[in-house]
Amino acid sequence: MTTIHLQPSDIDWSQVHETVRMINLAVAQIEMSMSEGDDSVDTLTSTFTAMAARVQQIEQQVKTGGETDESAQIIGQCEAVTADVQHAIVAFQFYDKLSQRLSHVSDTLGSLAELVGDNVRIYEPKEWSLLQEKIKSKYTMPAEHHMFDLIMQGMTIEEILKQLPSEMNQNDGIELF
Repeated sequence: MTTIHLQPSDIDWSQVHETVRMINLAVAQIEMSMSEGDDSVDTLTSTFTAMAARVQQIEQQVKTGGETDESAQIIGQCEAVTADVQHAIVAFQFYDKLSQRLSHVSDTLGSLAELVGDNVRIYEPKEWSLLQEKIKSKYTMPAEHHMFDLIMQGMTIEEILKQLPSEMNQNDGIELF
């Protein structure tokens, strides 16, 4: 008869615990990425600050202005402000979309970790159905709903990613100027 010698660390090891750890790692990475994404907001803030400075320049030019070269400068400044505003709005929309998606992924992974880590619920098909319903109910963008449906139908990630890029820009409310 062969004797198996277990180390103390082997007794606590299980695939479920390792899966939960890896899911929690993914959640932490997403949360950290979202935090770092706030750097984009800093960029947007500086863009708006630059726009405010340009508006002040316009105001000064109008107050002191005549109708010659200064009019052309005012028009140029107005066009620059308009372009900055449009870029900032699009950037905010993309950042908002990114934040929403990452938040949904983080919530999903957290809920999945809870289910996988529960020795009773993990084997209950109804619990998995409830998890799927909970996940889908949090989606706010049409592309997310569509992606969820395609995954549930058994489509591969590669197939979905080939299909969705054009749909995502059409259906998710980003206004390009």
